[in-house]
Amino acid sequence: MLEEASRILQQVYGYPEFREGQKMIITSLLVGKDTLGIMPTGGGKSICYQVPSLLMDGVTLVISPLISLMKDQVDALTALGVPATFINSTLESKEVEQRLQGALQGKYKLLYIAPERLESERFRARMHALNVPFIAIDEAHCVSQWGHDFRPSYVSIAPFIRDLPNRPIVAAFTATATAEVTEDIARLLALRDPDVYINGFSRDNLELTILRGKNKRDFVMNHVKAHTHQPGIIYAATRKEVEDVYELLKKKGFAAGKYHAGLSDEERSYNQEAFLYDDIRVMVATNAFGMGIDKSNVRYVIHYNMPKNMEAYYQEAGRAGRDGEPSSCILLFSAQDIMTQKFLIEQNQHSPERKANEYKKLQTMIDYCYSPRCLRNYILHYFGDEHVTEACRNCSSCKDDRDTVDITVEAQKIFSCIRRMQERFGISMITSVLKGSKLKKVMDYRFDRLPTYGIMRDLPEKEISDLINVLISEGYLQLSEGQYPVVKLQQPAADVLQGKIQVYQKVRRQEQKAAAIDNTLFEQLRLLRREISQKEKVPPYIIFTDSTLREMSEIVPTSAAGMLAIKGVGEVKFRNYGRPFLELLQSYTGESDIDAVVYDF
Repeated sequence: MLEEASRILQQVYGYPEFREGQKMIITSLLVGKDTLGIMPTGGGKSICYQVPSLLMDGVTLVISPLISLMKDQVDALTALGVPATFINSTLESKEVEQRLQGALQGKYKLLYIAPERLESERFRARMHALNVPFIAIDEAHCVSQWGHDFRPSYVSIAPFIRDLPNRPIVAAFTATATAEVTEDIARLLALRDPDVYINGFSRDNLELTILRGKNKRDFVMNHVKAHTHQPGIIYAATRKEVEDVYELLKKKGFAAGKYHAGLSDEERSYNQEAFLYDDIRVMVATNAFGMGIDKSNVRYVIHYNMPKNMEAYYQEAGRAGRDGEPSSCILLFSAQDIMTQKFLIEQNQHSPERKANEYKKLQTMIDYCYSPRCLRNYILHYFGDEHVTEACRNCSSCKDDRDTVDITVEAQKIFSCIRRMQERFGISMITSVLKGSKLKKVMDYRFDRLPTYGIMRDLPEKEISDLINVLISEGYLQLSEGQYPVVKLQQPAADVLQGKIQVYQKVRRQEQKAAAIDNTLFEQLRLLRREISQKEKVPPYIIFTDSTLREMSEIVPTSAAGMLAIKGVGEVKFRNYGRPFLELLQSYTGESDIDAVVYDF
């Protein structure tokens, strides 16, 4: 069966072989096993359920949370010659009925639906008449209230599957899940003795960068200006900041769009479509944008504010470089971001237990922003992926080549102050005492009488609080959970106070501009793709991805056989789109035997 799957991969998708993680998941599904696949964004999880569906009799149901994902994937499958459709709230009831009838008549191999659709008794009854051998559940972490994007509608999936006349094979997929959420997914979706594959969270093509204390507006302006021809996403925490950054870019003449829940459905849809078609280069958005957006050539993601947790951050950052090309993920961090996220947590009507969990996740995110360790390894450790232990040499921590500074004395001052304050206060109060502040609260507690009062008065308060946060991220200190966390000493701090170990810190180096690259042929191929995209009314990446065009520009094939050897050029795509690209490549090399090319297979 895997040989047949490999044949489909080559003929339909134009790829010579599966990635290792894809191969294991597909093998599991083809022998009839329920499967849980945790794959990083851009890891190719859609192929894991699309290819098996083409080898099974009947219609595969794909349960997906967002309308945009359905449309993108159905458009992509249609371009590949695979019969697929979707049913969602954008359709009139007549169109829904037509598509259901088409599914019953065997016109489709894949049917995409939203989980909310399963709450309709009429829809569930219609599904009983359909031959459903396989159900794929995307964004499966949404079923867990301990995940970062809990959706109550996902709870209806397990009862729906249980009520089907014949239980299908079930596969669940997500890009980010801790061990706790992974267990929740298997239990709440009622997976039967599932094979679980964690295919690594490492995205080697992404350059992770954290910048603290930058002027965010200036940085964004300069970065967008320096990358005018590259698609990018800028995430902001609130609608107001999205509007502010969007207006800033528009005033400067940049092709920018915006996306947040306060816009009308029509405006969100228009802006998303314009971004997919490369009509706008940069999208400014809240986290409402991006889940399921199958745009492979996003070259940078900037977080204007710190996200609320590591899962949200890595999923959003992972939307850069889905085609495997080098891309950058930049987080612009300021202390105000912490207050913003705490405010958003308090605004939610969650249970105290759920809020406590969100505060715990927020602290992990804060620690990440202050950590001097390899950022990729920090993320891998968080998700329990220990496959990579060497430093990545491609993040802002690893590329920081400044000399280390011994800060043992400063650390001892901080630890001593915390001990004398009986480990009962937060970062702000400790900073005030170390600075020698005359705030009423400091005086009321008589902290001005402590030996550590004003012991770091020569440093700015921000520098003191940043240093405390670094010591927290490195495990010398720990914050209690909740809205008003208290700083506690840990064993390493005691060792520092006793002179047993020393503490070091590095100063981050200035950002360097990327070297210019000659992309003449690559840009010509992209322009051609854009022309075809506008003519065919499909997003550019559905024709060929950036990575496919990059390989064309490097290998420069001048025959049909050469084109079919390029990753991402399958037989259907070659028939539909190959000729003009081949003509351009032959023109570039001076060859002109286009008429001799054989297009029949």
